[in-house]
Amino acid sequence: MSFMIRKYLQLFLLFVCCASLVAQAQNNPKREFRGAWVATVSNIDWPSKPGLSTEEQKNELLRILDHHQQSGLNAVLFQIRPAADAFYSKGREPWSRFLTGSQGKAPDPLYDPLEFAISEAHKRGMELHAWFNPYRATFDLIDRNTSAKHITKQKPEWFFTYGGKKLFNPGLPEVREYIISVIMDVVRNYDIDGVHFDDYFYPYPTPGQVIADNDAYQKYGAGLLSVDDWRRQNVDTLIHTVSDSIHRAKPYVKFGISPFGIWKNQSQDPEGSATTGLEGYSKLYGDARKWVKSGWVDYINPQIYFPMYYPAAAYDKLVDWWAKNAFGKHVYVGVGAYRAIETKSGWQNRNQIPTQIRYSRRNPHVQGSVYFSSKSLRDNLAGLNDSLKNDFYNTHALPPAMSWLDDVPPNHPLLVEVQMLYKSVQLRWVSPPEAKDGETASGYVIYRFKEGEKIDISNPKNILKISFDASLTEFKDQTVTSGTRYTYLITALDRVKNESVPSNYVGIKAN
Repeated sequence: MSFMIRKYLQLFLLFVCCASLVAQAQNNPKREFRGAWVATVSNIDWPSKPGLSTEEQKNELLRILDHHQQSGLNAVLFQIRPAADAFYSKGREPWSRFLTGSQGKAPDPLYDPLEFAISEAHKRGMELHAWFNPYRATFDLIDRNTSAKHITKQKPEWFFTYGGKKLFNPGLPEVREYIISVIMDVVRNYDIDGVHFDDYFYPYPTPGQVIADNDAYQKYGAGLLSVDDWRRQNVDTLIHTVSDSIHRAKPYVKFGISPFGIWKNQSQDPEGSATTGLEGYSKLYGDARKWVKSGWVDYINPQIYFPMYYPAAAYDKLVDWWAKNAFGKHVYVGVGAYRAIETKSGWQNRNQIPTQIRYSRRNPHVQGSVYFSSKSLRDNLAGLNDSLKNDFYNTHALPPAMSWLDDVPPNHPLLVEVQMLYKSVQLRWVSPPEAKDGETASGYVIYRFKEGEKIDISNPKNILKISFDASLTEFKDQTVTSGTRYTYLITALDRVKNESVPSNYVGIKAN
């Protein structure tokens, strides 16, 4: 091949690559849920180890939030109750040993990690969903790891042992009441954006072990339902009651669940997916399709930790199945970021997860992705975080709005000052009056346009900053270019991220 042909080929490939990146940036949606699970159990993501000082814990959490903000994420699913314990102070369960090293021991000096995380996430334009494990009560059976005031020691009759852990018995009405009260402590006392459950309902099967719930079954279910249907009913009752309780107390707080990726296989039910793997319906007693269809959840976040075209459970087939069974609610796909550097079938392709993101985005009934877990993104496994930051998430995005929770947008703010400072532009605005539903702003979006650009707030490339901090009424743009004329405008957001019409426009030339 001649030098000139090689040169032209290189230029052509460069053009194709650049065109692809531009097209991707243009196609990045303005509304998309972009989340990461921040797991605290066994210190998977935070804190890095138990017993760090308060300052060390805060600094670690700030670095996590900064990293995810810079990568374009707009939500964290923060695990605050890994094992009937707490990463918050305004509740009834003891401080987690994963936080301080000893269950029941408070941080020193005292602070509230959940309150701190909410405030810092909102400043960064990120939702915080409080992640509860509803039924796991201990992570092991080592007695010294559980305080005398822990619920397993106060109410031992509420639990069974399975798989080396103590688990709440979902068949007991008093257990359901207790779990709901724990969740509602957080809903009422904290400014969370959502309540989130993971996939642990009844335990994953362990060979040779039996769920010791026969006494409860004989008392509450025998003669009425099979034991399998009774167990599913127990979980259904909790889900339904939690949903009603949350939305009655705070209608804007979202409720989402992250079930195992397979509801039922088609071989068991014509409504099931074209898969052959473990079923959440029959093995974990979680009827996730029913929860969505009944309107008990606002979003479903199935854990589809499988590669594309995987014979037993293909990512593409499962995405299509959940999208088809969304029943008007949101689908956020759970992505196994931790698997990105595996060498098993499908995962040896280091473009596996980028391919999955592109596939999901093509489905209009899928509204986003959540990655397990935070550390896998921060470690940039297989360059995934680089792909998010530089390609898929290189423009800002708002979380999708939920019209069934609130379809009334806030009124617009008033931009009252645009002032040129040294190498920066200072903006100041006035919060809007209450909308017809009584809400005012709970956050803002700042847009900037260069002279001659169309004023188009539908294009996310024009977003300069998103904040979910209601107190924010000023901003300094330090990214201006001298000699360039800019136009600024502000919109307001309410709690479910409905957006107002734009404020007044103000133009200024940067010095």
